[in-house]
Amino acid sequence: MHLELRHLRSIKAIHEEGGLGRAAERLNVTQSALSHQIKGLEDQTGVELFVRRSKPLRLSAAGQRLLRLADRVLPEIEAAQAEFAGLRAGSSGRLHIAIECHACFEWLFPVLEAFRKSWPEVDVDIRPGLAFDALPALEKEEVDLVISSDPEELPGVTFTPLFDYAPVFVASAQHPLARKRYIEAKDFRAETLITYPVERARLDVFSQLLTPAKVEPAAIRQVELTAVILLLVASNRGVAVLPDWVVREVKYSSDYVTRPLTAKGLTRRLYAATRADDTRKPFMTDLLALARDEATRMQAA
Repeated sequence: MHLELRHLRSIKAIHEEGGLGRAAERLNVTQSALSHQIKGLEDQTGVELFVRRSKPLRLSAAGQRLLRLADRVLPEIEAAQAEFAGLRAGSSGRLHIAIECHACFEWLFPVLEAFRKSWPEVDVDIRPGLAFDALPALEKEEVDLVISSDPEELPGVTFTPLFDYAPVFVASAQHPLARKRYIEAKDFRAETLITYPVERARLDVFSQLLTPAKVEPAAIRQVELTAVILLLVASNRGVAVLPDWVVREVKYSSDYVTRPLTAKGLTRRLYAATRADDTRKPFMTDLLALARDEATRMQAA
């Protein structure tokens, strides 16, 4: 038996409309064409699909079997068609994000909350890019967006600038270094440096300050949560270097001091890495705009 989707649609329409005339109008075909289609299907199956002398037209037992099949299959087909249409229009899709910046979670969540309301059909997921190589995963299409401060020349990958930020020194207000106007690499030699559990190359304090100066802190303590880092710093258990958006509120607290790194300060830039073809998708364009807007809002706060 050669069964087509049009056959299932016809069976369902005739059942719901109660006759060939109204069903043909609903399907936008002639009544004669619909009648020939059903006759051809009956010839294939070798059974009648309708009780011909009933009004309204009723399905036979075989017809009921096809109707149950139509009720299962047609909604799945329609859902797939709607999904493909959304993909073509850019209103749906997948957005799996890898984050190489540990502190970025606190900045990114407000962005994703706004994004979710505008693009409910986009499947969003977050994978911490600290446990795997995020950029190779982007190239392999395992993720769709990487938040990184370390752009690379990669074929087919676009790095879109999001915003600039300053890594700043954070210490207890009672710490001896609180008296300095800015902090230099040598100032860390006697300190316990509290960091996220990230390799040194991905920490601004090492990549931009300590490693070039060949300076090693007295000790390093790794902590997962920003709130715990700040708690330890306030308790004078160590010092930290965090992005300025993380410490925008604690700088007003009497428990902390924040200081620039070096006399001129350090500036870093955060990027969104995407596959070049994906960068132009409407939902991706909107996400990047929301990210920049959130950064502007944070910096103005």
